[in-house]
Amino acid sequence: MKLYRFLTGPDDASFCHKVTAALNKGWHLFGSPTYSYDAETKTMKCGQAVVKDVDGVEYDPGMKLGDQ
Repeated sequence: MKLYRFLTGPDDASFCHKVTAALNKGWHLFGSPTYSYDAETKTMKCGQAVVKDVDGVEYDPGMKLGDQ
């Protein structure tokens, strides 16, 4: 099964740590990162898609993807 997640967060070190943690759990970057200005909070937001192949597991819409 192929899993997909879109990680988001503020444009700071916490976002980099979130992506790094996913990479160290076997996720792979998918496409380029995105950046967007949040006018309400007046901050930049980041996003990065990641994918992972998992054998022997059936997809279930209720599963927590980050646990895989």
